[in-house]
Amino acid sequence: MDFRTACEETKTGICLLQDGNQEPFKVRLHLAKDILMIQEQDVICVSGEPFYSGGGAEHNIPVVISKISKEQRAELSGLLFIGDAILQINGINVRKCRHEEVVQVLRNAGEEVNLTVSFLKRAPAFLKLPLNEDCACAPSDQSSGTSSPLCDSGLHLNYHPNNTDTLSCSSWPTSPGLRWEKRWCDLRLIPLLHSRFSQYVPGTDLSRQNAFQVIAVDGVCSGIIQCLSAEDCIDWLQAIATNISNLTKHNIKKINRNFPVNQQIVYMGWCEAREQDPLQDRAYSPTFLALRGSCLYKFLAPPVTTWDWTRAEKTFSVYEIMCKILKDSDLLDQRKHCFTVQSESGEDLYFSVELDSDLAQWERAFQTATFLEVERIQCKTYACVLESHLMGLTIDFSTGFICFDGATKVMCSSQLQEMCCRHCNLRMIEMTSNSCQYFN
Repeated sequence: MDFRTACEETKTGICLLQDGNQEPFKVRLHLAKDILMIQEQDVICVSGEPFYSGGGAEHNIPVVISKISKEQRAELSGLLFIGDAILQINGINVRKCRHEEVVQVLRNAGEEVNLTVSFLKRAPAFLKLPLNEDCACAPSDQSSGTSSPLCDSGLHLNYHPNNTDTLSCSSWPTSPGLRWEKRWCDLRLIPLLHSRFSQYVPGTDLSRQNAFQVIAVDGVCSGIIQCLSAEDCIDWLQAIATNISNLTKHNIKKINRNFPVNQQIVYMGWCEAREQDPLQDRAYSPTFLALRGSCLYKFLAPPVTTWDWTRAEKTFSVYEIMCKILKDSDLLDQRKHCFTVQSESGEDLYFSVELDSDLAQWERAFQTATFLEVERIQCKTYACVLESHLMGLTIDFSTGFICFDGATKVMCSSQLQEMCCRHCNLRMIEMTSNSCQYFN
């Protein structure tokens, strides 16, 4: 099955982004089949002006502008400064390139060159220049590590949320050969495979209003994305969930090629597990669940290698657990879309997901995993006690239940068999109710 079909979602829209303690600022979201792009608006100066530079990977620093020709376009623009490190050329990352490699990229860049620069505090020492502490081009802490074009030269719109200044076309330098453009530039890229998203404040049952965040598998966070309305927020969540689900199914299909038939992955994905210890600081923690073969696996992170499957936090046999989708009246707090998994030992695991579609997906996954395991086992015998007598109960999924005396192996009467089935607390009997539709 090809999961890159009509179910795939692409979406673009304007939202607000709150990152850390900053005030929310405007960003554009673009959702592709395997990535969520968060973009901010920049003013780009396009110029073909040559300049002099030094440094490079051979000196353990980026290539640094050491001289700017007088009365040329680079100087007249007021955008480039001695000590600026060249980070990108026309979108090509050159931070770790040698000096001659950067020069070659510049020579091949064409008539229009888009530079991403950042003032390098080590540059004056390297270039043997005095460092002016009041230099306007020195970046703030917030500019460190960003890829925003020319943000350290004062031409970044919306770079700081408190910046309300705007640049009109008439205020831009009009030197011959310079061209200015407003563009949406990538601020953050979130790969969707094995990523997770949530409307809830981390670790709590408190839902943000019309807002959510997306966390990549490597921990990179989108920040809090604030939508314009509740409908817009749900649309974004549904679209992101669809693409994550499609990527998961496609990945499962590839992984299953390496597993035998009885060890195939049915489904896997992120949930939030409710902590059983009331003294925990966090009421909920991210948990990665996987239904594979005869087991339910509980991980702290998605399994990548075969060895990872042996290091699950907990493992349960599918025929010894019971999955229950909770009604609103059964919920323990303000989180919706919850289900429980009860083990043979009586341990109850409580999980929360984000959407109705997520809950339905897990319900179908448990039903499928149960049916496949029942079909594989066919028959199972348990020891049980009925009115102080040791009994045996055999569950045959083709013929039904058989109850017999544990000592004599003599089959019990139909009345005793009914009593035995009614009184024995067997997880497998309860669990098979999830698969009743397959046997009717």
